[in-house]
Amino acid sequence: MTCRVQSHIIPHPPSSLDCGWHPLEEMELAETRIAHASGTYYLPVPIDLPPLNVDSLKATATEYSKLLSATPVPALFGVTDGKAVGTYVEAAFNAHIATVFAHDQGNAAKGIDFPGLGVDLKVTSIKQPQSSSPFRDATQKVYGLGYHLLVFVYDKTDDAELKSARLDIRHLVFIDGDYTADFQTTTGICKILDTDGNVDDVDAFLQERNLPLDEIGRRTLAERIMVERPQIGCLTISNALQWRLQYGRAIVIASGGSSPGVHDLNG
Repeated sequence: MTCRVQSHIIPHPPSSLDCGWHPLEEMELAETRIAHASGTYYLPVPIDLPPLNVDSLKATATEYSKLLSATPVPALFGVTDGKAVGTYVEAAFNAHIATVFAHDQGNAAKGIDFPGLGVDLKVTSIKQPQSSSPFRDATQKVYGLGYHLLVFVYDKTDDAELKSARLDIRHLVFIDGDYTADFQTTTGICKILDTDGNVDDVDAFLQERNLPLDEIGRRTLAERIMVERPQIGCLTISNALQWRLQYGRAIVIASGGSSPGVHDLNG
């Protein structure tokens, strides 16, 4: 049996699906679990689904972003909270993926949306393209987050006549994990290395950049950098309890096609 979400876009409450959402207590645990704002539901899906890989994720995201851009979303009418919009789109895309591919679904414990592929999904507004990311250790600012990013960048407007929101997906950026470090930090390090800098120069630079490391940790990282040159990243990463990722530069790089590791899949 093939069963998909009615618009292929948004996980609605039970009444608006052609195949039906069923509350947790009414369904077998073998079916796909989907979280929704109105509760946790199970979506019947075909048993023999093809496995998801990075290429099929990219292709499905491209298809989905075009469909989402063309479809009014009543549930987001009047919503100004970017986090609420992001949560909604992430849940909807994950629900869509679950109907067409078999994959290891992410959760808070795993930290990213597609742990089997090493890909995290982000949704952000074109007006201020940024999001948070779990902090693992300070070396992520130099050597990258340790996973790829798939970033939906939307422009939201409200249609008063339809009482619906419209999400125009302006960019769909895929950032290879090797390019997810901080641009200014990695650029500065590479300049030091290119001008015969030594471990003391790198250590001093890391201290100036205020990386969250103690003296021993900073020296250890500086010594690693001397033998393992980092790739220049495309993100702006701010120190906080979680990393704050800003995507402005990544969007420009992806649109210009100037990097082998940063692509606009809608471009």
